[in-house]
Amino acid sequence: MRRGDDEWFTLVRWVLYALIEAEERGATRKNVRSLQKKTDDPALLWFLNSSGQLGKSLGLKPNWVADVVAQIGNYGEIYERNLGEGSSLKIERGLNNLWTKGGLLYAPPFQ
Repeated sequence: MRRGDDEWFTLVRWVLYALIEAEERGATRKNVRSLQKKTDDPALLWFLNSSGQLGKSLGLKPNWVADVVAQIGNYGEIYERNLGEGSSLKIERGLNNLWTKGGLLYAPPFQ
């Protein structure tokens, strides 16, 4: 990443956080569009559809989180595809897992 490009760094960091949060909330590449329309979890509905002032401050559409997840999947899906069981490397996640599964990954609050 180019030194001094703080806006790009901030955008990339929040996309990473969104991917982690999406995994924690169960939003996947396959189900994100249906969750965007209907879910019993109002916080998930908000997260996928209106990311509040954060998206606006990053110059993104309100539903940017759902768009990213629909294109590339959540953090776990990306990991599995590129490093985990779905790849030739087959690296276990270990500490590179969600905090709820014994790992170190968590995202700061979006609201």
